[in-house]
Amino acid sequence: MSLRHTFLQYLQALCLLSTGRADLCNWRGSGLMRDSNIPAVQQVRLHCTEGSVEWIYPSRALRVVLEPVLSRAQHTTVCIKPFRAFQGASLFIERTGKLNLLMSDNDRPEQVHCYRADGRHKSALFIQANPQEDISRRTVGFHYEFLRKRSSVARFRRSLQAACQPCNNTELLLAICNSDFVIRGSILNVSHDPEEQMSVVEVHGGRMYRQRSGVFEREAGVRAASWRGHIRTLLACQVRPGGGLFLFTGSEHFGEAWLGCAPRFRDFLTLYLRAKRDRQNLCDFPLD
Repeated sequence: MSLRHTFLQYLQALCLLSTGRADLCNWRGSGLMRDSNIPAVQQVRLHCTEGSVEWIYPSRALRVVLEPVLSRAQHTTVCIKPFRAFQGASLFIERTGKLNLLMSDNDRPEQVHCYRADGRHKSALFIQANPQEDISRRTVGFHYEFLRKRSSVARFRRSLQAACQPCNNTELLLAICNSDFVIRGSILNVSHDPEEQMSVVEVHGGRMYRQRSGVFEREAGVRAASWRGHIRTLLACQVRPGGGLFLFTGSEHFGEAWLGCAPRFRDFLTLYLRAKRDRQNLCDFPLD
């Protein structure tokens, strides 16, 4: 009997609502059940465009329905990023009674999976725990994020790829208008992770122009405004520490900042003032 057929039969069994901590965006719960003889699929419903699911002591199966409050016409694609420690389970997407495998226990968890999620493709996510003698140290889960229209999907994929080539003038003038974060600051440190093929830039900022979420945190106990955070990019970009002030821009996904354009601030200032003089600036930018 195939895995999909067995799992579908399993989903037709008695479904019990599990205990766990949840809000509109995130859920954290346990797979432990008092009566191990009751076949149960734990049920979770979330209503935000981004958040996370964390399942400790995974056992049997977990069903997650993502139903953002905003119109699905505005958010047609959902992307899933499994936790790095995701193991001991398989992740499926279910549409019209059919299961499609997104990630198995042997896949690399850092891979991001995206799929259509509009009204015609209503779906649910399933995590099926593999049989384990000891589940005490197991935690599985994922981050999710809904994206708006095709342009956002393309921008999302470009940001994850973290293109290494410097931005041209037009791209830079556009970046200060539509990036998820824009911060002026300096590089404190650059660390490299050969396993994930990523570099992480630690940034100290004196001026936060914009951020979509709390990727950068304000330092406590400092009179002047001071911000600190981390920005990810590809290891192949060969980012190195450098002195001076930069203008960091980029996108935010799954609670992480991804590098976009990052010119030296003096170079950006020269470009912006010239563009404003010639009325070629795409938006107004504060110069304080």
